[in-house]
Amino acid sequence: LAKMQAGATGYDLIIPSDYMVSIMIQLDMLKELDHANIPNLANIYPRFAEAPYDPGNVYTAPYQWGTTGIGYNEAEVGGIPDSWDYIFNPEVAQKFAGKMSLLNDQREVIGAALKYLGHSMNSVDPDELEAAKQTILAIKPYVATFDSDSFGDLLVSGDVIIGHGWSGGYFQDIYASDNENLGYVIPKEGGVIWTDNLAIPKTAPNPYTAEVLINYILDADIAAMITNFNYYASPVETAEPLILDDIKQDPGIYPSEETLAKMEFLRDLGEGTLLWDRIWTEIKSE
Repeated sequence: LAKMQAGATGYDLIIPSDYMVSIMIQLDMLKELDHANIPNLANIYPRFAEAPYDPGNVYTAPYQWGTTGIGYNEAEVGGIPDSWDYIFNPEVAQKFAGKMSLLNDQREVIGAALKYLGHSMNSVDPDELEAAKQTILAIKPYVATFDSDSFGDLLVSGDVIIGHGWSGGYFQDIYASDNENLGYVIPKEGGVIWTDNLAIPKTAPNPYTAEVLINYILDADIAAMITNFNYYASPVETAEPLILDDIKQDPGIYPSEETLAKMEFLRDLGEGTLLWDRIWTEIKSE
């Protein structure tokens, strides 16, 4: 976003996250998709055809989706940490002192604390955000690192035994390891459901070619191949029969409808972003 706002051009296709799509639409940065060039849009699940950030896929097509939850070593943690209590309750978190990681992402970390406290992950209420800040500060002494790049590697290596991260990032490393104690769980309180999306900037030099590529990515065979490679769930419904059973049947990758009902998309916070920025700065600096 910053590069494009600064005048960067030449991009035919970009992959913004869901709440970033909302911001880019408001800033008039995205081209409307020509659905005639993307017939495979008909292949996607209804949930992603009417996503709150772009109902009707006017500007975007879903690429992949996933959740944010807890990666863990069951033997070291002493069970499956199926609640945010394992992260945000100081009496529990202190057991993992120096062996716990959080994402280095303000929307995810503050959002998870809000969910733990029973609030919306998109809250802009000052009192709720202050409570979330104090909750995070209370467990910060036990956090080994804030990391959004290597959280899966840290779990596999044993540097951490419990962490907060994105589903596919964990599963790629967990499936590649030979440690049967490693797993990923969506906390019972719920969490973030997110979508990475395919979009075309208004300044794209080759928008038709970009639409042809989007259509190719939404082909059932291609979508399944991508999911089978990187363990992120596919929004392409027709790809489901082609996805490996181990992936389809893992509730951490394809959650139940009951679990999905507790998940939230991150939304554009508007002017509330300034408050979130201040809260995050205070968390990281204290």
